[in-house]
Amino acid sequence: MTSKAREIPKQSPETPDSGGDEGKLEQIRFSPEEEAALLTESNDLKLQANNLFGSARYSEAIQEYDKALQSCPNNLDFEAAVLRSNIAACHLKLEDWKAAVTAATSSIESLDRIHPPKADGDKVYAGDNVDELDSHEGATKKSSPCTTDIQRIRAKSLMRRARARCELGGWAALQGAEEDYRLLSKMDHLPPADRKTVQSRLLSLPARLDAAKQAEIGQMMGKLKELGNGILKPFGLSTDNFNMTKDPATGGYSMQFNQGNGGSSSASG
Repeated sequence: MTSKAREIPKQSPETPDSGGDEGKLEQIRFSPEEEAALLTESNDLKLQANNLFGSARYSEAIQEYDKALQSCPNNLDFEAAVLRSNIAACHLKLEDWKAAVTAATSSIESLDRIHPPKADGDKVYAGDNVDELDSHEGATKKSSPCTTDIQRIRAKSLMRRARARCELGGWAALQGAEEDYRLLSKMDHLPPADRKTVQSRLLSLPARLDAAKQAEIGQMMGKLKELGNGILKPFGLSTDNFNMTKDPATGGYSMQFNQGNGGSSSASG
């Protein structure tokens, strides 16, 4: 007599609740046996992805990590956070900075659901050199991560997101990177290399932030000038006909209109 193995249902990250609120989402629940089987499958796929990463086959590694995420029971936030952090590491190797930011942010959000970060920082007992991959213990059963494990992965994901944001550049991205590095600077027990990177970035970022701010302000003013010229053109004028001069004594500005034929008039305010 033969028996047919029980088929484990396919899962999506979240499944809409069949009743009541349309916007409410409910996680799929599995029996302990089904959860263990899914986690085993997920960890096997993660191991394959780790091997691909070690062979510098980063795009293929991302595909295997994605499969591992699909197999991972969606109530296991820690395991999902590890996978997403590893995906961020792959995107860093591929220099896909936006994708790295997205993956690292997803990892941090998963960890926040387990253990929200403290305002004054948390202790971290292991760090990240960005390209290191996590291979969490307990491949055949659900893990019960302690605070140390959670903060270790949070530090890795923050390091990866901060680096990606620095590479992206731009005022908003650099502001985000500075925030990440400030969070990391409050964490204890970062490896010396990571601590050095954090301190170095916090020293260099203010100048980059100021330059990016000025560049974006310049771009904005250029667009405003272009808009103004479009409005003034029917009247035979342009923004070049107007000059703003600051009075050093009062701090007020005066606007001078240049007619272009030697004459000018001014108004102050």
